[in-house]
Amino acid sequence: MAVANVTRPYPYAPGHLLRGPEDLVPPRHHHPAFYGSYDWHSSVHMHWLLVRLLRRFPDRVRTVEATAEAAGEAAGGAAEEVTEVLDRHLTAAHLAAEAGYLRANPSFERPYGWAWLLALTAECRALGPAGSRWADALEPAADAVEALLRDWLRRATYPVRHGVHTNSAFALGLILDSAATAGRAALAEPIEAAVLRWFGDDHDAPAHWEPSGQDFLSPSLTEAEAVCRVLPQADFATWLDGFLPGMGHGAPAPLLTPPVVSDPADPQIGHLVGLSLSRAAALRRLAAALPEGDPRAPVLAAAARDHLAAGLPHVVSGDFTGDHWLATFAALALDGPGGPDGVSTTTRGASGAS
Repeated sequence: MAVANVTRPYPYAPGHLLRGPEDLVPPRHHHPAFYGSYDWHSSVHMHWLLVRLLRRFPDRVRTVEATAEAAGEAAGGAAEEVTEVLDRHLTAAHLAAEAGYLRANPSFERPYGWAWLLALTAECRALGPAGSRWADALEPAADAVEALLRDWLRRATYPVRHGVHTNSAFALGLILDSAATAGRAALAEPIEAAVLRWFGDDHDAPAHWEPSGQDFLSPSLTEAEAVCRVLPQADFATWLDGFLPGMGHGAPAPLLTPPVVSDPADPQIGHLVGLSLSRAAALRRLAAALPEGDPRAPVLAAAARDHLAAGLPHVVSGDFTGDHWLATFAALALDGPGGPDGVSTTTRGASGAS
């Protein structure tokens, strides 16, 4: 499904500002690497998903070096298709064009698409020698994202807290997970400073307002998830007491109950399917971030299971409205806190605890 998405040019929702009639060009003109999967950020994170699957499940998606005898012709063929698509898209020339576009349009995909670009770079690096050619090609775009991110963090007085793409906490958390593996370890310092500046004094989150009608992220849980990456464990437990009081007693209920999705095929209402999956990932991480024996941990873990069960049946529906993006969030929810195999490189505050 991911291969079909990233190679499907239409339908496409461009995020390009038209400055004149000369800008009425096909998406591939500006985005030779990320022209498919409905929009730029979905294309980036569906490429991430392909690399993630190659790394995490080599026994199911064989690398091109696997023999037909060992892998079976079907598996080997599938892997060859995956690597061929990645080789065709993630070239130095294509990524140089993407980097130039990012620098010329400094608010484009800020910060969600930026975060996924660094996550893709990290995933290619984590794959080892097999992914190094893609990671090397991505370097100019990753350089552009780092420069844009640093400039934005210097100027952003307030975070964006709502539950869609411009949410600040989700992007910064994803970058914290990816930065060191992507070769951008120095980004941790300004990001951690922004998280503490924006969220460190927050309390009494209005969780009873959630969800909004087109959220695919929880404003409360994404913020808590970002903070848990930064504060030492005991400090985070105390912060969570003030931010989401009563969590150990089953409150606030709106965050622990999967959302009702009346029409998964509606492009905006269908975001709520993704909310179930992103909440599952956040709830799992928060449960793991709490001290041993904390009564909130089993409550959060149970809610994570409920959200995962609610979201997974919709991931592969045959409807491009959801199929172009939901599988990425399913992978985040299934892999658990920080991702496996040491790819998460976050340190928690001054304690240096991983």
